[in-house]
Amino acid sequence: MPIKLYNNLSRELEEFVPQNPDRVTMYVCGPTVYNFVHIGNARPPVVFGVLSELLRRHFGGLDYARNITDIDDKINQAARDQKVPIRTITDRFAAAYREDMDALGVVRPNLEPHATEHVPQIIAMIGQLIERGHAYAAEGHVLFSVPSYPAYGALSRRSPEDMLAGARIEVAPYKRDPGDFVLWKPSSDDLPGWDSPWGRGRPGWHIECSAMSAAHLGETIDIHAGGVDLQFPHHENEIAQSTCAHGGRIFARYWLHNGMLTMDGTKMSKSLGNVFLVHDLLRLHPPEALRYALLSAHYRQPLDWSEGLIEQSVKTLDRLYGSLRDAGVEAAANGPVPDSVENALCDDLNTPQALAALAQLGAELRRAETDEARREAAARLLAGGRALGLLQQAPQAWFARGADTDDARIDALVAERSAAKKARDFARADALRDQLAAEGILLEDTPQGVRWRRQ
Repeated sequence: MPIKLYNNLSRELEEFVPQNPDRVTMYVCGPTVYNFVHIGNARPPVVFGVLSELLRRHFGGLDYARNITDIDDKINQAARDQKVPIRTITDRFAAAYREDMDALGVVRPNLEPHATEHVPQIIAMIGQLIERGHAYAAEGHVLFSVPSYPAYGALSRRSPEDMLAGARIEVAPYKRDPGDFVLWKPSSDDLPGWDSPWGRGRPGWHIECSAMSAAHLGETIDIHAGGVDLQFPHHENEIAQSTCAHGGRIFARYWLHNGMLTMDGTKMSKSLGNVFLVHDLLRLHPPEALRYALLSAHYRQPLDWSEGLIEQSVKTLDRLYGSLRDAGVEAAANGPVPDSVENALCDDLNTPQALAALAQLGAELRRAETDEARREAAARLLAGGRALGLLQQAPQAWFARGADTDDARIDALVAERSAAKKARDFARADALRDQLAAEGILLEDTPQGVRWRRQ
């Protein structure tokens, strides 16, 4: 079955046909490493990681790049606040990101370019844009001239007025047009900086991805993916500067965007305080359940995150692992992916349908009446799970989860309840108290703080 993907550039479901079937190229925007990532940041690597494995099964060769943004004003501010070198911040949180993604079963890309390692390529691309009349230097800055690229806005389908309102625009007298965006900006002595034809400075965010993509995947790539919040202005700007730097060549042939995570229908936002860090969630819940939850909605749709969603994911995995355990047979896990799962993934990465197919495979295993039938059914279930990054541990390991870390998990819940009470979020505090009570945990207020014991 051919792979069909919804291309946000054409707004159509298209059959995926790579430029070179022996070397498919895909670029996914990665993290800016100044803090732990929240669960919404985990959705792109999880869902597009499933896509990367699907592409490998169908085409064999895949060059998959997911970048690390380690030049950014938020990083600079975090280093100032903590009074440490910037590299201390970026190294720590890049490592934390990899650990979190590993825990979620995300297959690492074979390419992980860092912005700091590509400054020469960035400077060269900016020089090309200036030479071709698409960028200009002004007061130590270099800016991309948006009016020089008439197709600007084709990806996001926004009017010039909407783009101007939605872009990160500095009110600066050196801009020729209000929509022009920064490619290079000057650095003071206390900030990271590199020598360039325009003075000591550092690159803007958008040009980093264009330069890294070109350096590792070529001037035209097959797939560019990321969160829908990056569609404008980041991806729009990438298209403009890459196309103009490369003489009009197409930058990316297929554009894929995942929907945002919400809490009670409201977009997750640090400013609203409704974000959950992956680092924290991994201490409270089985990582595989978090992965299952992230795959439970179609990637293009919003996903409402809740304790109920995680609990249901745990119950579903309990049932699937229970089916494997109760079958009592040894089964190969490296067989072909069942058609019901593979066809769902080929249909624009329809993970809810694939998960439904997985549930059906579990039911078939439970109905099997002979050891041979159970072995075959278990092998199909394991192969279907492999395509989704699920069911890859022994059932005994799944059911023994948290045996050594349960006290730490309870400590974390008690601390979260105390924080909720301090923030006067009494509904959340009561819900956590009830959850602990249901687990047989008795809370006691003491002068030294809240203590707990098992009943």
